Amino acid sequence: MPPRHPLSKTGPLPKIWLISDARNDAALEQALKRLPRGSGLIFRHYHLDPVSRQARFKALGRLARLYGHRVILSGSVAQARRWGADGAYGADLAQGPALLRLVTVHSLRELRRAHRADAVLLSPVFPTRSHPGGKVLGPLRWKGMAALSPVPVIALGGMSARRARQLQASHWAGIDAFCGKANRRFSKDS
Repeated sequence: MPPRHPLSKTGPLPKIWLISDARNDAALEQALKRLPRGSGLIFRHYHLDPVSRQARFKALGRLARLYGHRVILSGSVAQARRWGADGAYGADLAQGPALLRLVTVHSLRELRRAHRADAVLLSPVFPTRSHPGGKVLGPLRWKGMAALSPVPVIALGGMSARRARQLQASHWAGIDAFCGKANRRFSKDS
């Protein structure tokens, strides 16, 4: 789906997004090397104390940029600016010149409220390890909601390169898709 919302000063929206998490931390360096140039990293790492979190962000951010990836910080727009991120991920949709603003949505109500974001992560498409047994949108509902979005949509939740192709999602994100055995398959499956 082509973007219907300008991404001023930020360049094209990455098609593939790696989302950091405590469970994929050990594989992040390898995953960043294997991602196609121009992908994105959404840095969360909520499990770390503030000092360790900022240090890990700086290290991964340097590596991500070395491979031509965009780096988004889960936090406020102000914090993203201070830390030198390319954008902010979360509920803070304050205006941020030259900063990309991403937010995750799970319902039509949330999707309507996200019109000030530059893009939304519409989730969960499929079952995930993050929310075992949780309710999923499924491919048909995801496609219907994505078609109603006023901003570009990134598929999230149980995603892989194969599932993104099946879903015909032009943008997708994953946590586990880039780790362990999935990480080895990723380069062949992309």
